Amino acid sequence: MTAYWLSKAGAKVTVIERFPSLRMGGQNIDIRTIGVEVMRKIPGMEAAVRDKKYEMDGMSLVGSDGSSYGTLKPTGDPDQQTLISEYEILRGDLSRIIFDLTKDNENVEYVFGEQVIAMQQPPDGGQITVEFANGLRGSEYDLVVACDGTTSRTRAIGLGCGVRDHIVSTNCWGAYYRMPKDLLQGKKIGLGYNAPGGRMIGVAPDAGGNRVFMMSAYPNSERNAILRFRDALKEGDHALKQFVAQRYENVGWKDKELLEGLMKSDDLYASEVCQVKAPHLHKGRFVMVGDAGYASGLTGVGTSLAMAGAYVLAGEIAEHGDDIAAGLQGYEQRMRPLINELGQMPRFVTTFMAPQTAWGIWLRNNIFGFVLWTGILDYIQKFMGSGFQKTNKDLLPNYKGVI
Repeated sequence: MTAYWLSKAGAKVTVIERFPSLRMGGQNIDIRTIGVEVMRKIPGMEAAVRDKKYEMDGMSLVGSDGSSYGTLKPTGDPDQQTLISEYEILRGDLSRIIFDLTKDNENVEYVFGEQVIAMQQPPDGGQITVEFANGLRGSEYDLVVACDGTTSRTRAIGLGCGVRDHIVSTNCWGAYYRMPKDLLQGKKIGLGYNAPGGRMIGVAPDAGGNRVFMMSAYPNSERNAILRFRDALKEGDHALKQFVAQRYENVGWKDKELLEGLMKSDDLYASEVCQVKAPHLHKGRFVMVGDAGYASGLTGVGTSLAMAGAYVLAGEIAEHGDDIAAGLQGYEQRMRPLINELGQMPRFVTTFMAPQTAWGIWLRNNIFGFVLWTGILDYIQKFMGSGFQKTNKDLLPNYKGVI
């Protein structure tokens, strides 16, 4: 859920969501490493995630004729995951789980259809005054927590910077949608296909059809290309569909069926893949959690880092009692090593996921097949990013009474 968290005197928390209701769209996301540990600390959450987790038995890379280079399958061990996560879940389903676990708590209030437009912090470090856009009365709060994503408007207000300040683009974007036609013919093995020009397509099983993921990566020499995507995103759903369809025209494989499904879809979601590298995670009584403060790009651990950040922030504030400044300093000190260790995007990850040339695609596909055939996947994954490390219970402190 995209929201602003506002902590008010008396341990009350007000969650501000700018949309009028829970947003159930979006991509499939993974819970890995430290995210698994946080989930296990929350009563009922792991069972709820398992009940809604994305059912996929594996992923095959295929050529234009549909022939497979190999199939990557989950390990069956949630503490040692592959590219196929043991806790893969749709973004909207995870939002619903978190909402359902907290909506009846008397200390939590949800306000939909609202957003922060201004904040004032007094020189003496006292409560922060917050003003809202759509009728909610302004008030003073002990703490404002921004967790509204990579292009956080609250970050811009809280730090006094531009919306795109501290954002590092990876020069690629992703788009997601459902289509009723089942290209997998009832199978639970997803398919991945690449075309020259950094164009990647993933087709996964979904109830009554398929879920489609398209990732497009541009070479460093085409820095202006991502600007055209941003413009299409601003112009709305129709312009975005036209942009994506033009980018994927004549890619081969099942392009006609996929683009027909795109144009008929009513749940298209797209976003630029970015990292956020803010110099500090807090300023006075304002603090950032998740992508708003440390979006990690193509690492596979963005959701897990956000979950860990929320847990560590709550723990540090609880441990320091009324000394919020000390709690925020503790949060910064605890999270920086985790961000540095888990949030580093592996080198050549875009080259691996979306090669630019036909030769690069052929080489990647054959390396993929060789790795699966030889059984050296565990060794290779050590170089693919920290999201594939074994869950380490020692990465997170144990806070008393936080959950």
